[in-house]
Amino acid sequence: MLQNKIYQNFLKEILKTFLVIIFGLSMIALTVRAVNFLDLIVDSGYPVSVYFLYSILNLFGIAPKFIPLAFLIAIIIFILKHINDSEFVILWTSGVRKIKIVNLFLFASTIILIIYLIFSTFLTPLALNKSRQLLNSDKLNSFLPTVRPQQFSDSFKGFTFIVKKKFKNEIENIFLHDNTGVLKSLSSNATNSASTTVVAKKGYIEKKNLFLLNGQIITSRKNQETNEIIKFDEININLSELTTSTIKKPKLQETNTIKLLKCVVINEINEICNKDSKKEILPILLRRIILPFYIPVISLICSFLLIKNYSFFSNNFSIFAYSFVLLILTELILRFTGINYYLRISYIITPFILLILFYLLLYFKFSKESKLQ
Repeated sequence: MLQNKIYQNFLKEILKTFLVIIFGLSMIALTVRAVNFLDLIVDSGYPVSVYFLYSILNLFGIAPKFIPLAFLIAIIIFILKHINDSEFVILWTSGVRKIKIVNLFLFASTIILIIYLIFSTFLTPLALNKSRQLLNSDKLNSFLPTVRPQQFSDSFKGFTFIVKKKFKNEIENIFLHDNTGVLKSLSSNATNSASTTVVAKKGYIEKKNLFLLNGQIITSRKNQETNEIIKFDEININLSELTTSTIKKPKLQETNTIKLLKCVVINEINEICNKDSKKEILPILLRRIILPFYIPVISLICSFLLIKNYSFFSNNFSIFAYSFVLLILTELILRFTGINYYLRISYIITPFILLILFYLLLYFKFSKESKLQ
């Protein structure tokens, strides 16, 4: 009964440390990424609410990447703390077998594995897909943040503009060029216009509306060498139909796992599935489904710290180095699994082979120690 209570406390301590580490690493990474996401406001004119919601949804894509490293750090901290406090010595002298602690580490790693699988296969693709839909559904909120003086801007598809001066919402020496038909209504014959250019001396911006003063509209005609030129004293242009150049089509990382499996297993033809895309889909599926199984391997490698007689190859630094190198190799090799069949098969079976090998080796080591006592 007492041992069960000790095991429960150990498990809670490991998971608590893991959650603190994963939260800290994720927040640091999200802060860095959120700086890049500011382009959604500055360059694309999305509202602040979209920026914050988009950042929060991307947290589901950031956090799972740190799960293996966070677990490694948590298990190392736990083992070293209890070794330094001599708590493990008390357990060994009271008759607790070391292999039971190894089993506890395996159980903790299995919990983390399940959490990783839930995120990687379901929650992360869903959240990232929702973030992409968010950009697709929300249109231009305000044209003003995208305007920077003396800089050409191509934040919108087929729409280029530059202004010489900008003060608050007032602008001077404006140049607009449109190839998408957003400004075609300014032409006398909208159906025959190829592109529209607007120049003006002054203007001001009110959210999605652009008010221009003293300028002219130059419209090029299809299959015609001459251009139509219309001068104006004042004009109001509605820019609500502008489309940002932000990528709105879901990427493979944002695609449902079942959809990717159908592409690989039954060769279902759809908008993301073709012969070339399979080379990219396979590493994504292996990352979502197979990579989590390397976490229990990490727990067994760290369990070598419980061996009584330390050596150069099993000291604190070496054990951490082995585990960290394994995490790096799993990431590096994963990139090439889509183009090499044997590498792909090796990547799939390696964690299960290592699990059996390391567990048997630990069992043998601990059995040998108990006989010598």
